[in-house]
Amino acid sequence: MANIQELKKYKCIYMIGIGGVSMSGIAEILKHWGFTVMGSDWVESDTTKKLNLDGIHVVIGHDTNLVAKANLVVYTAAIKEDDVELVKAKELGIPTMERADFLGLITKAFDDTICISGTHGKTTTTSMVSMCFLEAGLDPSIQVGATLKAIDGNYRIGNSEHFVIEACEYVESFLKFYPKAEIILNIDNDHLDYFKNIENINEAFIKYVKLLPEDGLLVVNSDNAYCAKLHQYTNAKVISYGIENEKVNFLARNITFDKNGFPHFDVYYNNYFYGSFELSVPGAHNVLNALACISLCDAYGISKSDIKSALKKYTGANRRFEYIGQFNGISIYDDYGHHPTEIKATASALKKKIYHHSWVVFQPHTYSRTLNLLDDFADSLTYFDNIIITDIYAAREKNTYGISSNDLVNKIKELGRKAIYIPDFQDIVSYLKEHAEKDDIILTLGAGTVTNIGPMLLH
Repeated sequence: MANIQELKKYKCIYMIGIGGVSMSGIAEILKHWGFTVMGSDWVESDTTKKLNLDGIHVVIGHDTNLVAKANLVVYTAAIKEDDVELVKAKELGIPTMERADFLGLITKAFDDTICISGTHGKTTTTSMVSMCFLEAGLDPSIQVGATLKAIDGNYRIGNSEHFVIEACEYVESFLKFYPKAEIILNIDNDHLDYFKNIENINEAFIKYVKLLPEDGLLVVNSDNAYCAKLHQYTNAKVISYGIENEKVNFLARNITFDKNGFPHFDVYYNNYFYGSFELSVPGAHNVLNALACISLCDAYGISKSDIKSALKKYTGANRRFEYIGQFNGISIYDDYGHHPTEIKATASALKKKIYHHSWVVFQPHTYSRTLNLLDDFADSLTYFDNIIITDIYAAREKNTYGISSNDLVNKIKELGRKAIYIPDFQDIVSYLKEHAEKDDIILTLGAGTVTNIGPMLLH
């Protein structure tokens, strides 16, 4: 059970940006623990509706009168200093705390917080680990960055000391946590609007590894050059895994794929045969994610049969190469990938499937990322047969970078491939209905609103 004594001084908690994936999960956990929870968000969503149904009062817009009733105000990193609710809380002398700091306090309440981090694959690996802990009857609390069917949401409240959590490196928020175990999947160029360069990203992960206690556990992907060096920064137990690097504890060999692109592979532990595993999610990148999960779960004494069963049952988290449906014999998938490495991994997984032609509808995510990784984006998108680019999703940014989707289209053309820019989603739907053929695959790709196109095609 979590020890929540430190939190009990805050009986009533107000959350600004409560509709977010992480914030909504935190709100539900707090409600379960007996706190009064209220909050606000800019837009109504399925999440805010569910929170209201669960007895957590959510305002769309602002309500400074409700803020005045709180003992603590928690806000997301996206909230600006001049936000009226935040200003009101400070005027009234109500303590305020950024989401990552508050989530850090929650991780501190558990004896065994298991943090899954890395530039790519966090949600999938957190989901896989969660499934294994559930299969083994370990009753974990869980917070994951997408909807996981097995827990019917993005969080679960258990009655054990285990808290399995997706730990994001953006703005170094994972440095606020209290991990007992860490999985580090990879370290890659991303969030350059904050980190500026790969060296700074690597430094953040080194600091993160140093948070582990001596009786903790570090699981690292030794195929990644940066991850392979992290063992020197901790006295915790270290377990390595990989596909390419043979000098690891857990190694995958004999990888094959079925007609859906789902992998089957053998695992060797310290060069001895450990077991054969099957996945129900596509792609070689998911073999690496599964190896991370197997490495950690084995260290926790979870049986091979439970690990095998859980991995086979896992059919993917929301928006992770998710099957949306079919029209006219054309299959539609949706994926959250918004970094060139993720796009290549998804394209590689797609190529293992049987189909006629592939179509990608890509929505670049943030101006800074598009500008910094323009060449890499162009290259990664050439792995698809047909390429449609829509407008850049601004997220938290304004376009002070002088970049547009047409720059990406032109860069793809320089590589000798055709790409078309279509800003309007309804026009994209019309274009695909006219040009896609039976047995083709359409993939909508990006972390923004591009996810709406699949349902539009079906309806």
